[in-house]
Amino acid sequence: MRSSSSTTVKNLPLKKRLCFLLKLVCFVSSVLIFCEFLIYYVVIFQCRWPEVKGAAHTGEKETSASVLKAMILADTHLLGEIKGHWFDKLRREWQMERSFQTALWLLQPDIVFILGDIFDEGKWSSPQAWADDVRRFRKMFKYPVSTELVVIVGNHDIGFHYEMTTYKVNRFEKVFNLTSGKLITRKGINFVLVNSVAMEGDGCAVCRASEAKLVALSHKLNCSLQKLNHSNKRCSDVEKLPASEPILLQHYPLYRKSDAECSGEDSASPEEKNIPFKEKYDVLSQEASQKLIWWFHPRLILSGHTHSACEVLHAGKIPEISVPSFSWRNRNNPSFIMGSITPTDFSLQKCFLPYESRVFTIYCAAGALLVILILAHVQLLTPPFYFAQRLISKHKAV
Repeated sequence: MRSSSSTTVKNLPLKKRLCFLLKLVCFVSSVLIFCEFLIYYVVIFQCRWPEVKGAAHTGEKETSASVLKAMILADTHLLGEIKGHWFDKLRREWQMERSFQTALWLLQPDIVFILGDIFDEGKWSSPQAWADDVRRFRKMFKYPVSTELVVIVGNHDIGFHYEMTTYKVNRFEKVFNLTSGKLITRKGINFVLVNSVAMEGDGCAVCRASEAKLVALSHKLNCSLQKLNHSNKRCSDVEKLPASEPILLQHYPLYRKSDAECSGEDSASPEEKNIPFKEKYDVLSQEASQKLIWWFHPRLILSGHTHSACEVLHAGKIPEISVPSFSWRNRNNPSFIMGSITPTDFSLQKCFLPYESRVFTIYCAAGALLVILILAHVQLLTPPFYFAQRLISKHKAV
C-alpha cells in the first residue's frame, strides 16, 4: 500500500510536465492554423462584390444573369531556380495559394484575369525549369469548372522587348491557350488582351504580328459599334460582335510621367512616386498608348507591372486602373480587384489580403507569450513575475 502511494507521488511531476507540454503544442498549433490558414478566411470574408448602378433597378434574377463577376490580379512572380531561395518560394507560394483558393471559395467569381508576370524567371527559364514553374502555377491557381482563368503575358514571362523571342512567346501561349491580340466576349462584354511587351513599335516580327491582330480586332469592334448602315461597305463582311465598348487588359500601363498623382494606402511609397517613368520599360510609349486609345476607344483599361495601385484618366474620360502585385514579396499589403461588369457599365472594388506585418506581429506576440509560459512553469522568471507567481500560489493555498 505504501509503495503504491509513493509511485503516485513520483509520477505526478511527469504527468504535470506532459500536460504542460500538451498545452504548449495546442497553443503553437492554434497560432499556426490561424496565421497560415484561418486568417485568409477572416480577411477575405469581409470583401463584397460591388453593385453596378444600372443593375439596381433590375430584378434579382436578371441582375445575376447579366452581371459578370470578374476577379483581377497581377504580378504573382513565382520564383524560379536561379534567384529563388527555397524558403522564400515555399512561403510566398503558400500565401498566394491560400489567398487565391480562399477567394475562389468565398467569392465564386465567373472569371479571373491575371495581368502578367506570372513567373519571375520566364525570360531565362530552361525547358525543364519552365515545366516545373508551370506545374507549381497550376497547383496554386487551380480553379473549378464554374470559373474561367485568363492569363495576360508580362515582361518577366517572355522577357523585355530585347529578350523576347518567338519561342518564348509561343511557349507561353501554348500553356495558357492565349494569342497576342486576342478578344474574348463573355455575357456581351468585350475584353481585348494585349501583349504590351510587343508594343515597341520597331517593326520586330512579334511586334508586327501582334499589332496586325490588334488592328483587325479594332476594325471588328468599330464595325460592331456602328449603327446599321448598308452603305458602309467596309463593314459588310465583318463578323459582328456585341455592341459594347471594350475593356483593355495588359501588363504595362499606358504612358504616364510617374506615380506622383496616385493615392491610396497601396499606392507607391512617397520616395518612389516622383521618380519619372521610362517609356517602353515602366510604361508604354506615348505613341503606343495613343494607338491603343485610337484603335479601341476603351471604356476601361486594367494593367499591372508597377506593383503599386494607381488610377488615372486618359483623354479626360478613359479610366485606367493599375492593379498592385498579388505577392507579399513585393508588397506588405497585396490586393486584387473585384469587378461587377455589364455590357454598358462596371463597378470595381478592392479586396485586401492579410497584411504580412500583422501576421508577423501575431507570431512575435505568441512567441513572447510562449517564453513567459515556459519560464513561469520552470520558475525562472525575473523577480516581479516570480513574486506575482508566489502570491498566486499562496492565494490558492489559502
